[in-house]
Amino acid sequence: MANEITGEVTVEITEELDGHRVDRALAVLLGISRADSRMLVEQGVLLDGVPAKARERVKVGSKLISPKPPVVAELEPEPIEFDVLHEDEAVVVVDKPAGLVVHPGSGHSKGTLAAGLLFRYPDLKGVGAADRWGLVHRLDKETSGLLLVGKTDAAYRSLTSQLRRRAIRRSYTTLVNGQMGAPTGTIDAPIGRDRGRPTRRAVVAGGKHARTHYQVQAVYSVMECSLLSVRLETGRTHQIRVHLSAIDHPVIGDRIYGSRPTRATSPRTFLHASEVAFDHPVSGERLAVTSPLPRDLEVVLAKLGGLDH
Repeated sequence: MANEITGEVTVEITEELDGHRVDRALAVLLGISRADSRMLVEQGVLLDGVPAKARERVKVGSKLISPKPPVVAELEPEPIEFDVLHEDEAVVVVDKPAGLVVHPGSGHSKGTLAAGLLFRYPDLKGVGAADRWGLVHRLDKETSGLLLVGKTDAAYRSLTSQLRRRAIRRSYTTLVNGQMGAPTGTIDAPIGRDRGRPTRRAVVAGGKHARTHYQVQAVYSVMECSLLSVRLETGRTHQIRVHLSAIDHPVIGDRIYGSRPTRATSPRTFLHASEVAFDHPVSGERLAVTSPLPRDLEVVLAKLGGLDH
């Protein structure tokens, strides 16, 4: 219920939100993104009359009083170019080009993949979360490659459940600075907000559990870099880039986490979502879809010269 005089909104915690975090409950009840709900908490949200923290847990019947959320224009369909590598009655696997933002957010209200999906598949509206209808996960703007989309409510629920249970295999190809100490390895380190720069992520004590596996595909010793196949076990924001930077092997072309100079160069972050494998929501069949390295990254490899192995 909105108070037009004070500009506040009061919502009551429902049974299905019992035990959830304040920011999660607020996002669901107000129909906004988690980022927007955290922003409101920072502005000042009351839980049963007491200033609330984002991580605080709520109970059935409790009341949240919040500033009014920002008014966001409804997602409009737009003719956006992208390739589809698999499509059936339940699932679409998109091959996202680099430079395309996945869904509307700060500074990106138009020209998103979400708008392009809605243009191509109007029935997606109402499936999953608003402004990102059907999208099961996301990729950074500069990262190219595969994204899963659920075309129906049942398919979306199945795929998001598989993602939570880590039943979806997501593999990436990346070029990193330096030579790895071993041909295979696992980076197991918690990730949270960088306390010095809130827009970045970092390996921090008390962060969310994050695990990344890698395998060396090729070594270019003259250019002091290595081509890796990387598999995500968890899916934290910027996980691959943060983890590889934390072990002093930042992704080539990464202008945020690749802080030191490198001999090899790339016009953008050299990171491509090359494979996704999942259980089909209808048939139960295990499907694997692969995407070849795009032309701009192939050019980068061609300039590196000979391989060590």
